[in-house]
Amino acid sequence: MPQNKLSAHQVSVDRFWDNYLFILKKNAIPKNSIPYYRKHAEAYIKANKNTPLSGQTGQNIDNYLNAKGRLTELKEWQFRQIADAIRLLFTELIQPYWSESYDWFQWRAFARELESDHPSLMRDADPGSLVAPSSNQHILRFRTNYAETHLAFVKTIRVRQMAVKTEKTYEQWIARFLRFCNWQEIDRLGPDNIKSFLEYLAVSRKVSSSTQKVALNSLIFLFREVLGRDVDNILSFTRASSKQRIPTVLSMNEIKSLFEEMKGRSKLMASLMYGTGMRVMECTRLRIQDIDFDYQQITVREAKGNKQRVVPLPEKLTPLIRTHLAQVKAIHDDDLSAGLGEVLLPVALARKLGTAAKSFSWQYVFPATRLAFDHRTAKTRRHHIHESSLQKAIRNAAKKANFTKRVTSHTLRHSFATHLLESGKDIRLIQELLGHADVSTTMIYTHVIKKGGLAVKSPFDAL
Repeated sequence: MPQNKLSAHQVSVDRFWDNYLFILKKNAIPKNSIPYYRKHAEAYIKANKNTPLSGQTGQNIDNYLNAKGRLTELKEWQFRQIADAIRLLFTELIQPYWSESYDWFQWRAFARELESDHPSLMRDADPGSLVAPSSNQHILRFRTNYAETHLAFVKTIRVRQMAVKTEKTYEQWIARFLRFCNWQEIDRLGPDNIKSFLEYLAVSRKVSSSTQKVALNSLIFLFREVLGRDVDNILSFTRASSKQRIPTVLSMNEIKSLFEEMKGRSKLMASLMYGTGMRVMECTRLRIQDIDFDYQQITVREAKGNKQRVVPLPEKLTPLIRTHLAQVKAIHDDDLSAGLGEVLLPVALARKLGTAAKSFSWQYVFPATRLAFDHRTAKTRRHHIHESSLQKAIRNAAKKANFTKRVTSHTLRHSFATHLLESGKDIRLIQELLGHADVSTTMIYTHVIKKGGLAVKSPFDAL
């Protein structure tokens, strides 16, 4: 290449990177991170050098980030930084027509790893690993000072197959109770101490009635089920005032506005939650074999209370889900080609059907964008996305839609039940679809559909 052409090419390259660095500064990227952002962008361009940037599509980014997601030595924040560097490269510098509609959110948010004590990991953990790590000093003291009692507590709650969240909650309340009692020996504690603690929560801490009930249940479980002691005479204590809370519900128009502010995988998941009434963890833990296209239904397994139920599969979402599963299949096939592709199975099932861990039917419908290394088993697996990623996407969409209501992922479940009631569906049917043990829990939605407060028309409207 002639010297003058070489110089012109170099000038063009320098101008390109000057523009990219300007974009990084404009987007408030920390000064010490800027060199790494450029390094990530250069690595991407080099990996796709046979295709000019202006001619690339979202598939090029998918292939590159999927490959990066298989590098387990790559830390979570590093992966997110790579995805963000490529996002800024395309959305603000190259600006192809497809960059605005591309689902950049999934690569940054759906890369978050499940914590070692996350319910999806802990409930299927090796029984030899009875407790998860904790940074809470009171819990650590409970485990250390009352080692035998704590071991008995864990074994009892695991034998009864109670939820991991319940185990963690009970452990926290027991530790708080022991701290309140100045870490006395467990044999010296009894009903009077429990009463004092519950009254302290209601009077001094001003906790809600439901919070006080959780604390009471935790201590009853410890004394009656673990220690085998009589605690039937602790019912006379100062109770926190109870409040009946009416759930937040979005109207049909608000639901449409919410989904208009979402895109990609998070929109599909939110739509599925509203269309089925699933909880956020039920949606993230969904496995491919649980979707039945022929019967247009989804089987929700190991839901709250370790129950199972069947919910309808929205017909309008069927084509989108089929397309999504085809993408998941392609990712899984690439994982298998790399000698990976394993998913976490329940321990007993893993012993019986070990090879099923690599079958497509057992994979998660909404897998994480990167693999995770399990230090307990020394295996690399692809878990489901972290539920907080979907929760964040819904909150952000509600903010963009300028809702004055407090919208969470559970609001979609409330809206599902309320809209079914408004359409004339039987309360018992809705109870079954939601998986409620008692119809009184479902009855709360009847308060929501009474427009204008108990269906009373305001006298102001008669003026």
